Amino acid sequence: DRSCTTIRQLQKLYDLLIVDKMSKALALDGKRKSGQPVRTELVQTVQVLSNILKSSLGPVGLDKMLVDDIGDIIVTNDGATILNRLEVEHPAAKMLVDLSKLQDDEVGDGTTSVVLLASELLKRANHIAQHKIHPTNIIAGYKLAARESVKFIKENMTIKTASLGPDAIMNIARTSMSSKILSSDIDHFAKICTEAVMSVKTVNDLGDYVYPVKAISVLKQHGKSSSESTLVDGFALNCTRSSQAMPTAVQNAKIALLDFDLRVTKLKLGIQIIVSDPKELEAIRRREVDVTKERILKIIAAGANVILTTKGIDDVCMKYMVEAGVIGVRRCKKDDLKRIAKATGGTILVSLASIEQDGEETFDASNLGTAAAVVEERFADDECLIVKGGLKHTQSSIILRGANSFMLDEMERSMNDALQAVKRTLESTAVCPGGGAVETALAIYLENFAHTLGSREQQAIAEFAEALLVVPKQLSINAALDAVDLVAKLRVAHHQAQSDPSQKDKGLQWTGLDLNNGVIRNSVEAGCLEPSMSKVKSIQFATEAAISILRIDDVIRLNAKEEPEQDHH
Repeated sequence: DRSCTTIRQLQKLYDLLIVDKMSKALALDGKRKSGQPVRTELVQTVQVLSNILKSSLGPVGLDKMLVDDIGDIIVTNDGATILNRLEVEHPAAKMLVDLSKLQDDEVGDGTTSVVLLASELLKRANHIAQHKIHPTNIIAGYKLAARESVKFIKENMTIKTASLGPDAIMNIARTSMSSKILSSDIDHFAKICTEAVMSVKTVNDLGDYVYPVKAISVLKQHGKSSSESTLVDGFALNCTRSSQAMPTAVQNAKIALLDFDLRVTKLKLGIQIIVSDPKELEAIRRREVDVTKERILKIIAAGANVILTTKGIDDVCMKYMVEAGVIGVRRCKKDDLKRIAKATGGTILVSLASIEQDGEETFDASNLGTAAAVVEERFADDECLIVKGGLKHTQSSIILRGANSFMLDEMERSMNDALQAVKRTLESTAVCPGGGAVETALAIYLENFAHTLGSREQQAIAEFAEALLVVPKQLSINAALDAVDLVAKLRVAHHQAQSDPSQKDKGLQWTGLDLNNGVIRNSVEAGCLEPSMSKVKSIQFATEAAISILRIDDVIRLNAKEEPEQDHH
């Protein structure tokens, strides 16, 4: 054995010398690493990211505190947020950050589990690559396993929401929120989330029902407890009237949306006017005031009774609005104006200059948005403007209450994840059991499937099956439970469900983890549900990311070029 070890060590030294000589022969201005050491380095890098995230998985996962270079703090357990805030430099780690962002964009939930799965797939691929199985065989096996997994989920692990009754959508929201800060008052928030998504239901050009989450605005208001959070019908704007003399409510609102200043016009920097008579100077000042006055009067004359602008409104201009009984609102967010424009059918104007009239300033009534009412309502110590009724596209607003900004930010992230999960479920009308049920069922199925293959891909598929169990294992560990015992019970239940068709009537195929009581249970009956799209996408994305990193067998790091110092003499 010692002689064999010595021979292997000599072989490695010889390989390194050959590689070093080749690098010098090729005149590479840098370092080159190839073969198995490269794969091991990439896997170890990915494992570091995975180890940061894994303790935040599941309903009893822990939070992470991220402090940036200027001292700003974020407390969260959202996988995508954690990875986005980390300043990652290694290329392989960046691929994992992109992976979680892709999952967040496509599905909105499951960002932590997709990174854990990709990391585990890479770790196991590296293990069998060290036993002389070529990466090409591993990649082929992983692709086949991913295809079979997606097919199995769609055929055996998917349930139509229509067969589960009206509570199915609420249960999707509850499952998404169970691992977040909103879990303390989960029923209240699940109801808000479900009603908000249902309220923005529309039909697209193809005749399909769609639920645009962008039509739901989420406002954060300090004060009171989180249970005081409410759902408001209409678009809530986190702004107030510019003057207390303006009306608090306007019926049959005609809304002007402006992206320019309504303050006294000032001459731009760099413009010089030589004045010979002091009276002319006074005339210039009067004209500066009159320019803005004319603009406001043109907008009011077109029928506007609500004016929203992204810039400022000064006291002189407010006077004309108050006299006309118009609500004027300044410093609105551009994104909010875009949403209001879409909802009310209005147009955002960056100036009043008209092309048709050779640049003369005009305001056409067709640019106004319409709504049944614009009302200022008070929530605790703050006021909000709400655009209600008569909207071309239905809008809803969720007003979140909380003790501090950290809590409110995390509540907003949690609510966005739940909104996306509910949206995906309503659009796909398909759900699957949570609590590690899908991953365990796939592990049993792929193990049996691997035994039917007589090629080298067999071992890769068997490792893929084992990698899937990282999700139920980590869920158990985070809940301070015996992972080995619980996963073993899960495997038994799913093996019985797949080997004996009569067991399906007992619902064994829906068996998942109950982390609060440390037992296994029927996840569907317990209401632990997830969008089936989330599981399908996470397996596809994790496999693609693992394969992309597994393909790399050579890393060339070029040395930084030193720029010659310039002689300033």
